[in-house]
Amino acid sequence: MYHLIIIRMKKITVITALTIVLFVTYSANAQKNSQQLVEDFQKLSGSWNGSLTYLDYSSGKPYTMSADVEVKRINNSNEFEFINTYPKEKSANSTQIISISQDGKYIGKEEVISRMELVDGQIQIVTQKQGKDGNDNKEAVIKQTYTISKTAFSIRKDVLFSGDTKWIKRHEYAYSRN
Repeated sequence: MYHLIIIRMKKITVITALTIVLFVTYSANAQKNSQQLVEDFQKLSGSWNGSLTYLDYSSGKPYTMSADVEVKRINNSNEFEFINTYPKEKSANSTQIISISQDGKYIGKEEVISRMELVDGQIQIVTQKQGKDGNDNKEAVIKQTYTISKTAFSIRKDVLFSGDTKWIKRHEYAYSRN
């Protein structure tokens, strides 16, 4: 009987040790992923000039307008402020806060699907979420692709409406460094 208790205690100790090792490994990986995304977005700090091209659902045609953005990291946190200005349409100016989750799995409410370093040195981050889009607010999968380099930055939004098989390019911001 005493021998069985010792065997069970050893099994419990081994299981506990493995659980701790797995937890520490997971936590370290999550922190690394989060830190990498923060470093990627930190590269965006500063002023950018560019354009916004979006699909006008009413006409079915793309429309392009001037768009600038200033990106600031908020108090050394995982949050970044995007101050969007539209020189010819000042009423559209807006500010957006983008938060990177502590585990690096989300940018805002968007799940990070991939992060790749491209051959030319650019970083490409793809996120996805369920949402609604279009003039009639239809259910859709919304995919954002962030492409970051030292001199260029873009955010592309693609939409796959429920029941469809073809992605639609909803809009794309394309910027260059000031």
